[in-house]
Amino acid sequence: MPPVSVSSSSRSPPTSGARTTYRLRVTDVSKILCHRLQNSTEEYLVRWKIAGGSTANKSTIYSWHCISELSKCLHHVQEYIEKLPKSRPNTAFVAIAAGASRKRKFSCDSQAIGSSSSSGNLTPRDWGHVSREPSVISLGSSSSTTSEAAPLQTPTVYNGILQRKEGRIVAKKSDDPAVQRVDARKLPDQSMLKDAAQAPVTAAERAIQAAFQAKLRSVKNTEWENHVDNTAPSLNFTFISDFVLGKGVYRSDADAHVGCENPCRPNMGQNLGCEYPRECACLEYGAVDKDLLKEGDVARYTQYIEDRKTDGFLADSRGLPKRFPYRVSKDRIVPSTLMKFYLEQRYPIYECNLNCDCGPVCKSRVVQKGRKVPLVIFKTSNGRGWGVYCKEHLVKGEFIDTYIGEVLTNGETNRREELSGKDNKASYLYSLDKFCGDDPNNELTKDTCYVVDGQHMGGPTRFINHSCEPNCQQYTVSYNKHDLRIYDLAFFAVEDIPPQTELTFDYMDQDEEELEDVVRKREAKAADPAYRDKQRCNCGARKCRWYLWE
Repeated sequence: MPPVSVSSSSRSPPTSGARTTYRLRVTDVSKILCHRLQNSTEEYLVRWKIAGGSTANKSTIYSWHCISELSKCLHHVQEYIEKLPKSRPNTAFVAIAAGASRKRKFSCDSQAIGSSSSSGNLTPRDWGHVSREPSVISLGSSSSTTSEAAPLQTPTVYNGILQRKEGRIVAKKSDDPAVQRVDARKLPDQSMLKDAAQAPVTAAERAIQAAFQAKLRSVKNTEWENHVDNTAPSLNFTFISDFVLGKGVYRSDADAHVGCENPCRPNMGQNLGCEYPRECACLEYGAVDKDLLKEGDVARYTQYIEDRKTDGFLADSRGLPKRFPYRVSKDRIVPSTLMKFYLEQRYPIYECNLNCDCGPVCKSRVVQKGRKVPLVIFKTSNGRGWGVYCKEHLVKGEFIDTYIGEVLTNGETNRREELSGKDNKASYLYSLDKFCGDDPNNELTKDTCYVVDGQHMGGPTRFINHSCEPNCQQYTVSYNKHDLRIYDLAFFAVEDIPPQTELTFDYMDQDEEELEDVVRKREAKAADPAYRDKQRCNCGARKCRWYLWE
């Protein structure tokens, strides 16, 4: 099958002279129920939301529409197509190459069906399509009938009429006796389903691919490709560049962050900023470097270790030598890497911030500068959905990208889990619980911490798959040492990763175990009835735990 490969740098030039297309609003569409091939045009059966548009209402309005009329509702079309049987009729497919100019305009057919002339009125040719049965569809007319309509064998709308209004198509109830009345609870009927089994979805797939590509344009240095089938990642997803705070979530303004001052200066440490590990204020809660302890530090360090038992990461370590988080090469081409201690111990990483005196080139500024490596979202060939790989070689300890999304209260998270099911939702949720138990006011707990939901909003890392033996791990990175509730979730490579190798991390974030222990636990799970209905893990790793969630 021809591959799909597209880059976020490709652009579609505007089409001059194109006629206005009338479209359905996404807020008016309840669901796509079926599709058919009508006069060589793919059409999709829409259930409208108006007037009790549900499966329980026999008078709900349904209507057939081509892809151009559904361009604002393509995620509904995508959800419908994804539920179709995998064995579909073979159809022609045109790949969109990376960097290619896509001048082709997706439309219903070569006659621009559903569009209007420059006068704003439907032409007789347009009427012939959108008003397949007299007295059924009224577009741009005060009357629900028209003598110009050319009736076809199948109706376009059931239980109502359609009207064209201000660039959109709307559905309305009508008492006109010419309206096609059906029991909407029986739609789609067997005849429709039979037609759908033979009808292609090629135009819809191309439109969906183009729509996802349009979304990806806002994301720098990112591409997507599919060498497996004709699908695209979910259109019900919005790329964002930072956390989106939900209702009841608060974050301190960057201007309020406490930065490092004297003696930190930009020209210190070979012009790499902060140099004194005992005095940098940003490292107030940083990891203590035992190798730099002096004789006079012993009593102070002993007290610090004792305080860690009650104060956790916020234990008072003032005056003790700290560990800077990153190793910086003299060669500017070589990326900064996370120090071995942080890489192995998962200790919180504290970076300098906008209010620091160390300047923008300080070695303690890596994650805040954003992703530098090129990522590709791709369709996996082993049934694991979409994954991510890097086009370049990654070295151990190199920063990749952050995990972002909506930041929610625990209560809102629980509500969303109840709606979609815990196992279905868990893959996209990340609790910001690193400092739970360390809050001196005891207000931050597992039940009160914020949660990041990346299912419908996020970045490319949202598509990274799970592995029980991952090549990446996520780390806590803070620019505000006093904010225990919101911090960055940063992915770093925990081993050298060759180009085009799928990036993975452990959704359960567990410590590595010996193979013998993994095998023993797998055998115990296989005999435990409680695991019978749990979601199986498909990572394929040698130490696979067999189940994604414990």
